Amino acid sequence: MSTTTAEGAKKSGGGLAGLQRFGRSLMLPIATLPAAGILLRFGQDDLLGKDGLGWDKVAAVIGSAGNALFDFLPLLFAIGIAVGFARKGDGSTAVAGAVGWVVFNRVIQAIAPVSSQVGYKPAWDSSPLHWPYSVLTGIVSGIVAALLWQRYHRIKLPAWLAFFGGRRFVPIITAFAMIILGVLFGLVFKYVDAGIQNLGKAIVDQPVVGGGIYGFFNRLLIPVGLHQLLNVPMWFIFNGGDLTNFFHHVQGSGTFMTGFFPIFMFALPAAALAIWQTARPAQKKIVGGVMIAAALTSFVTGVTEPIEFSFMFVAWPLYIFHAIMTGVSLALVNALDIHLGFSFSAGGIDFLLNSSLDTAHKAWLLIPIGLVFGVIYYFVFRIVITKWNLRTPGREDDSIEADLDRTAAK
Repeated sequence: MSTTTAEGAKKSGGGLAGLQRFGRSLMLPIATLPAAGILLRFGQDDLLGKDGLGWDKVAAVIGSAGNALFDFLPLLFAIGIAVGFARKGDGSTAVAGAVGWVVFNRVIQAIAPVSSQVGYKPAWDSSPLHWPYSVLTGIVSGIVAALLWQRYHRIKLPAWLAFFGGRRFVPIITAFAMIILGVLFGLVFKYVDAGIQNLGKAIVDQPVVGGGIYGFFNRLLIPVGLHQLLNVPMWFIFNGGDLTNFFHHVQGSGTFMTGFFPIFMFALPAAALAIWQTARPAQKKIVGGVMIAAALTSFVTGVTEPIEFSFMFVAWPLYIFHAIMTGVSLALVNALDIHLGFSFSAGGIDFLLNSSLDTAHKAWLLIPIGLVFGVIYYFVFRIVITKWNLRTPGREDDSIEADLDRTAAK
C-alpha cells in the first residue's frame, strides 16, 4: 500500500503537481514587481519633478532603482524559481540559480552575440544590458538549479574533494549543466527568438480576440494554480512583455492588463456583496465581515483570491461565468482602445499611481465600465445562488452541521 502511494505521489509530482509547484514558484520573483513599479513611477518627472525634494537627482535615483529591478528581472526569476521550485530548498539553491543564469547568458552571447541579432531587443530598451531570451533564461536557470539541487545536495565526494560535496556541489554542477544548455540555446537563438517575436506580434496584433482568450484562461486556471504560466509570457516575454513595455512608455501596451481593473475593482466586490446578501440570516453577520473585508482587499489591492475561492468550488457555474466575463472585459477595453497597466495587480492603488502615465489612455472609462460589470455580477450571483440553492458561504447544509453535532455528542 505504501509503495503504491509513493509511486502515485512521484507520478503526480511530475505531472499536475509539478506544474502547480512551478506556478507557485513564479510568485516569488513576481512579488518584486510592486517595488519595481512604484519606484519607477515615483522616478518620473510628473510626480517628484526634476528637482524633487530640493535635489535634482532624487527622481533619477528612485527611477534608476526601479529600472534596475526590471533590468535584472531574468536574474530574479532564476533565483526565485530555484528557491520556490526545489523541495526544501535553501540559500545554496539561490546561489545555484544565480550562477546558472550568469553562465547561461554568457555562453549564449558567446555563440550568438546580441549586438548582431535583430528582434531580441524590446522597444523600450536603451540600456547596455541585453539578455537573450529575456525572462525565459531565468526560468530555465531556476528550474535546472532546483532539479539539480534535489538530486545532488546530499552527494558524497572522495575525502580529498569532501569540501565541495553536498550543497557546495550544486552551484558547480549547475554551472556545467548551463554551459551545455547555453550552447544549445545559443545555436538556435535566432530561430527561437524569431518564433517568440512572431507569436507575440500575432497576439498583440489581435488584441480583442487575444486579450479575451487570455482573460478567460487566466481566471480558469486559478483553481489549479497554473495561471502564472500564462502571465509570464504575456507580461514579460512576448513582444518585449506587456507589463514591462507599459512602464517603459511603449504606447499601446496594457493589452493583457487593462481589462482586469473592472473585474477586480468592481465586479468581484459586487459578487462578494451578493454572497453576503444571500447568506442565511443566522450567518449574515459572520459572512458579511469576511466578504466586506475581501471586497475591500480586491478593490484596493487587486488581491482577488479570498473572493474567488469562496465560490469557485461550491458554486462552479458562477466561476465559469466569472472566467467568461473576465475575457469579455479584456476584449471590450481593447476594442475601446483603453490602456492601463499594473505592477502588482489591477486594484485601486495601481489605478491611482499609473493612470497618469503617458502609456495610460482613456483610463477613466474603466470606472463606468467597472460599475456596469459590478451590477451584472451582483444580480447574476444573487439570482443564481438563490435559484439553484448554491452552497456559498453562509448557505451550508444545516443537516450536515446537525449530523456533525450529533456525532460529536456521542
